[in-house]
Amino acid sequence: MRGKTLSPIMTSPAPPGARADSSPDMDDMLRRTRMDDQRRSQRPALPACVPGLYVQHRDRGFVAHITASEVAFSTVRGLTVSVPMAYGAGQATADTAEWLVSELLGNAVRACGDHVPLVVEVYVTGRSVQVNVHDPAADLLPHRSAVAMDSETAESGRGLGLLDMLAPGWDVVSSPVGKQIRCHIDAK
Repeated sequence: MRGKTLSPIMTSPAPPGARADSSPDMDDMLRRTRMDDQRRSQRPALPACVPGLYVQHRDRGFVAHITASEVAFSTVRGLTVSVPMAYGAGQATADTAEWLVSELLGNAVRACGDHVPLVVEVYVTGRSVQVNVHDPAADLLPHRSAVAMDSETAESGRGLGLLDMLAPGWDVVSSPVGKQIRCHIDAK
């Protein structure tokens, strides 16, 4: 059949505002694409990728693939404050997230050594912030101590005790790269 075009078959009435020459599915897809483009343009700026630091957007946050270094840690700490705040987290919650990221990155270097590859995820969930840090040492699990943080018999720093105070319920799970420590910070 030359010269004839097939018109779309509508099985239900067109939604209000739909043009006669479009399908509801196409209109919905175009609307969602425009919304995604608008959201992308409102995302906070992330640093350019450099050796040892690869940062990407994720829904309401970021994920950073890093090699442990002073520069990478400093960049990730800064993003841990600025990105959640750009998505609506408060200053106190973002500051707590920054402290947790610093503590977890330091623990990973102490456990795994210099230049360890790490993955850091920070994202907003409602008004709260989720922090996940992955390291390759699946067999070196952090453990809570029964010794008080201010005790003279404490074997090391007070990091895990403070973690318990600031992110109660933090946990450790296996991950494709070793283990993942997950912390949920309620809005303050």
